[in-house]
Amino acid sequence: MIKKYHKALYLVLFLTTGCGAYFNQPFKTQKARIGENTTPKSIISGIFPIEPSVIGVYKFRDQTGQYKPVENGSSFSTAITQGGTAILLKSLENSKWFTPIERENIGNLLNERQIIRSTRQEYSKNSKDRQVTSLPPLLFAGIILEGGVISYDSNIITGGSGVRYFGVGGSNQYREDRITVYLRAVSTSSGRILKNVYVSKTILSQGISANLFRYVKLRRLLEVETGITKNEPAQLAVKEAIDKAVENLIIEGIIDGLWRPQGGDDVVKIIKEKYAKEKEAAASTVLLDRKFEDRRGKSAISITAGSANIEGDYGGTKGKAATSVTYKIYFKKSNLNLNFGLGYFQLQNQGFKDDFMAFDINLEYDFLPYEDFSPFAYIGIGTVSNLDVTNPYAKMQAGLGFEYLPVNNIGIMIFGEQNAVFSDKLDGLAQGKRDDNFWRFGVGLNFYFGKPYKRVKSVIFE
Repeated sequence: MIKKYHKALYLVLFLTTGCGAYFNQPFKTQKARIGENTTPKSIISGIFPIEPSVIGVYKFRDQTGQYKPVENGSSFSTAITQGGTAILLKSLENSKWFTPIERENIGNLLNERQIIRSTRQEYSKNSKDRQVTSLPPLLFAGIILEGGVISYDSNIITGGSGVRYFGVGGSNQYREDRITVYLRAVSTSSGRILKNVYVSKTILSQGISANLFRYVKLRRLLEVETGITKNEPAQLAVKEAIDKAVENLIIEGIIDGLWRPQGGDDVVKIIKEKYAKEKEAAASTVLLDRKFEDRRGKSAISITAGSANIEGDYGGTKGKAATSVTYKIYFKKSNLNLNFGLGYFQLQNQGFKDDFMAFDINLEYDFLPYEDFSPFAYIGIGTVSNLDVTNPYAKMQAGLGFEYLPVNNIGIMIFGEQNAVFSDKLDGLAQGKRDDNFWRFGVGLNFYFGKPYKRVKSVIFE
């Protein structure tokens, strides 16, 4: 069967990977264009100050001193752009909250003003003309901004996957780096640090490749390779981090009363509410963008359907219908839950067929309770009997499964479970030394109820 469809498999593989690489090839040079807009819509979009603040930036540069990582040899190219001041000044201008003034190259500005004065004085003919030689005073900044890019962590997470079969294969790899930006506002009149914020941004690199290496005829070798690699530009990552730092500086300044927005206290209240939600989400997100949020309620009802297979004294087991309803109660501040289940199923093999019901008590553990996709395991005790409950048998069960939550409080699961019965008479025949047992496999839905113990779990307090 595999040989019959191997050509179709090759075609699908190269269409899904090779075409992506082909259509991303730059076949011609591109003209210069306006720079990319890296920052999404912010909390303060459409909100402007009563009066912009005059602000100065002397330098905002890379403080890591780190060079680009290379596999072989050494590189004298820096990993982070050295133009942080220019990026910050552009961000301040775009925010409409500040009037940035030139301070990075203040010497050039002062020299040019001196040249203007000297030239005017040299060509002035009378005292009236001398009055024209004076220049208007420079603007002075009430606030100066300091800080820089203080961290560049490379390869904080790397990974990939691949497969190869009969000479055809494909693979993908990824790497994630991280930069951190600190920005502080300092009062020029008192030297007091008015506000200090920091922002981090990841830099993603991905590579996908596919190849074919196969003899199509004797002494005829076909070799094909295609792939694509995408690297997020570090400069754009720095720009986005600086833009976010400026936004946070404005928001926290509004909340603390450092500057006032148009619209007064009503606008301040709206900004406070939105920023509180953003900080709450940030506090529940760890380094690798994993969100620590309780997505399940305090209790749940689970409905499953699947099949049951007996392993008894008769051979030729057949899978028959099985269904169950379970009620779960989660423990406070724990990944554990205690559940009580009632199930109906059929068991059949060559010499036996009957309907059964089971009552189970299980202790279940969720391995990744804050993720969309989480494996789980459980173990417990119970009873199994005929529908007339005339011959109940004690049993022990254990199972493994996976649950996916497309939305909060609703889970889709798949599981497998073994039930070890403490009797050899489940199928009506006592033979051999081993007791009877049966397997259950199925899918189900979990419906969670009640508010979580903590809606968002901050990793700071874990």
